[in-house]
This record gives sequence, structure tokens and C-alpha cells, in this order.
Amino acid sequence: MAALALETVMLAVCVLAPAARALDNGLALTPAMGWLHWERFMCNTDCNAEPDNCISENLYMQMADAMAKDGWKEAGYEYVCIDDCWPSASRDAQGRLQADPKRFPGGMKKLADYVHSRGLKLGIYADVGTKTCAGYPGSFGYYDLDAKTFADWGVDLLKFDGCNMPKWTLLAEGYINMSKALNNTGRSIFYSCEWPLYEWQYTQPNYTAIRQYCNHWRNYADVYDAWTSVTGILDWTAEHQDLIVPAAGPGGWNDPDMLVLGNFGLSLDQQMTQMALWAIMAAPLLMSNDLRNIDPKSKALLQNRDVIAINQDPLGKQGRRTAKVNNFEVWERPLSGGKLAVAIINRQEIGGPRFFPITLAMLPSWKFCNPECNVTQILPSYQEMGIQKLLSTTNVQVNPTGTALLVVTPSTLDPRLHEKWLYFHRDNKANSIL
Repeated sequence: MAALALETVMLAVCVLAPAARALDNGLALTPAMGWLHWERFMCNTDCNAEPDNCISENLYMQMADAMAKDGWKEAGYEYVCIDDCWPSASRDAQGRLQADPKRFPGGMKKLADYVHSRGLKLGIYADVGTKTCAGYPGSFGYYDLDAKTFADWGVDLLKFDGCNMPKWTLLAEGYINMSKALNNTGRSIFYSCEWPLYEWQYTQPNYTAIRQYCNHWRNYADVYDAWTSVTGILDWTAEHQDLIVPAAGPGGWNDPDMLVLGNFGLSLDQQMTQMALWAIMAAPLLMSNDLRNIDPKSKALLQNRDVIAINQDPLGKQGRRTAKVNNFEVWERPLSGGKLAVAIINRQEIGGPRFFPITLAMLPSWKFCNPECNVTQILPSYQEMGIQKLLSTTNVQVNPTGTALLVVTPSTLDPRLHEKWLYFHRDNKANSIL
């Protein structure tokens, strides 16, 4: 009994102690939710030819209107985020960043006030280097001034890119300096950085430091409106999960980039896969689409409260891939209340729907379900699958490139088993258990 008690205490310490101290700004207790312009609208500055789709104050005001009136805010989406290409080509006489006067005639303070009047928050974009990725003025040498400018405007989130740094060895210093500068403004500004993304080509990033200074951090290449892009992000995440999963938790999260649901490149099944896996990965849910004209099925999926609940689960544990078998992948995420989210992806891109046999005893968490668990299917449609015995088998049908998302709830919960389950998900080194 004494040995078991000691084991339980040691496991609890391992599970409850954070991998690293989080950025101390009181934000990002769960991943951010909102809208970001880049993947859909990119650097379109031609407002004469495309007045409705160019990077201008009108675009963000219209997106804020859509978010306020079409159920997005109620579903949890709160940030309206500007990406690159918003500034003037030069700083003002005092050295401050300034919005392009033709495309943002009211200025950023007026835009922030407008977004706030809709009960939403405004995000903005800047770059750690001398220029942004699109060639606009960067923040190198201006970190304190730019942070103060953003605070004066009423900005609530900063996406900080990593192009055009004089030396890559200065990246960490630049990201840290901006983090400190934002906190010194006295305004709560969510800090989304791309520090690891730009360091990976030179060295393995220090995720302890990154978590200490950033609320979100990008690890991998930009998402495109394509299935190969989504699977590339999933593959990279699984291959590096032993390094990046322990860094995630309340205060700081891995960011696999934007949701592209509602655009042109993904089928409905593939959209379900992105939505389900972003929930499993505890990823920011930052949509990049046109909310003024979005397919109703994509809208319903993005606003699915059960999927969002998994993403926003207060336990704050990122999930991981736990199995690969016969062109299926199984990803699992421990949830609060002793529950478990399970995503089953059919990676086969030919043929028709296939059945995946779920036996609770095959899951790493099988002891949770001794003697039984209740299983609920969330995607592709909601279905109560009822009480499942430990050794019973349920066939789950999954379309090609689609995903079945389940929530497993134990009928009884031994706290010691819950601790062991969390410990497994933090420290398991295997990518395949089947």
C-alpha cells in the first residue's frame, strides 16, 4: 500500500507540474478562437479592383459584423485578426507604425473601437525583423515603441512573424524583447509568436523558453487550402509530438495554423478531419475564410459546440497520435472529468467508407473502461453509441480522408488510473500501439 501511494503521488507531481512556466499575462487559459485574414485574403491591396476583398478597414469591419450577428461570438470566436500588408510603407515622423491611409482612413484606433463595439477583440500583425514577410516595416529596433503603439490603439492580440531578421541567432532575443515590451504596456495583449517556426531550420527550439514568453507558437509551414497541406501538418506534429506536446497547456499552445474550412480545397470529410484534429491538438481555432458568404455545412461544423468543447477543455492537455494501422490513425486527448476524446482518421484516399473496429481494451486508457464506458460519436454526426464493455467491439465507419470523433466516458473513475493515463499521454514515446 505504501509503495502504491508513493507511486500515485509521484505520478500526480509529474502530471500536475507544468512542463515550463507559462507567459504570465493571464491570457490563453484555453486556445484562442477567432478569424485571421491571411490564407483566404493574403496580401490583396488592390482596393480599386477588389474593394470587397482587399486588406482594408472595411474587410475587418464586415467580418466583425458577421461574427457578431451570425452566431460566431456565441460559439466562442472572439478575435478579428489582421495579418500582413496593413501598414503604410514607412513609419511616421515619430517612428511609429501607421496604417495605410487609403485602405485604413479611420486609423487603427477607430477600427479597434469598432471591433470592440461588437463585443469582439482586435488582433494585429508585426514582424520581429527589419521588414515583414511582405516587405512592410518590421519591428527590429522598435519593440518598445511598437508595443506601446499597439496598446494605445487598443489592440488585443499580436501575431509576431519572423522574416528578415539580420541573424537567426537574434530571433530568441527579439521574441523575448517584444514579449516583455507588450507586458510593460499595462494592457493585456495576447502574444502569438512564430519563434520555433523560424528556428527549426537552424536548431531545435527551446520550448521551455518559448512557453515562458509566448501564448501561441507556430512550429511548421503555413497551411494552404489543400488536403496535402493539412496532412503535412498532422504528420509533422505526430513526428515531433514527444517534444512539443509537453510544452502545451493553459497559458501557451502549439499553433498548427489556420482553419481553412469554408473555402475551396477541402471536401466536407476533410473539413471534418481538420476541425476534429485541431480540437484534439488543443490548437487555436483561427478561421481564414469569408464569413460573409460561407457554406452552411462548413459554418455548422465550425460552430459545433461539442467539437469546440473538446478544443476548449479546461484540463488543457494536448492530444497525440497513439496508433497507425491499415491506413487508419488514432489520436487521443485526455479531457476533464476523466473523459477521453478519440479521433479516428481514414488516411486512405481511394475506395469507399471503411470500418474501424473499436475495442476499448485496445486504447492506452483501457483501464478507465473496466468494466465499461459510455461512447458518444461527435463527428461525422452526433450519435449516442451507449455503454460499451471493455472487450466488446464497435465498428466505426469512416469515409476516405474523413474522421470519426468520439468521446469516451468511464462509468467509474479511479483517480490513480486517471493520473497514470495523463502520465502516459505526457511521456509515451511510441507512435504506434497496434
